[in-house]
Amino acid sequence: MIEVKIDQSMVEDICREEVQKRLDKAEFDMVMWDRNELVRRTCMSWSSIQRTFFYDPNFPKVKLGGKWYFPAAKTTQFLLDYLERMEGA
Repeated sequence: MIEVKIDQSMVEDICREEVQKRLDKAEFDMVMWDRNELVRRTCMSWSSIQRTFFYDPNFPKVKLGGKWYFPAAKTTQFLLDYLERMEGA
């Protein structure tokens, strides 16, 4: 019988480091995201986004006319920080 033990926090740290490495290397192809792009990038519905972090005072957003826009780099960093804060909660 084979037994495998995994240190969950170590796996999370490794994943976080790898994601950050790829983000550091990636060039943002968009300066701003619209609502549909935010939904796509987070894999969340618009109502879920509104319930979880949209109204956070630190969430970067700009309303131009009747449409919301989100600066790509700042939004990405906010989302990474938000996930880290929620892990510790």
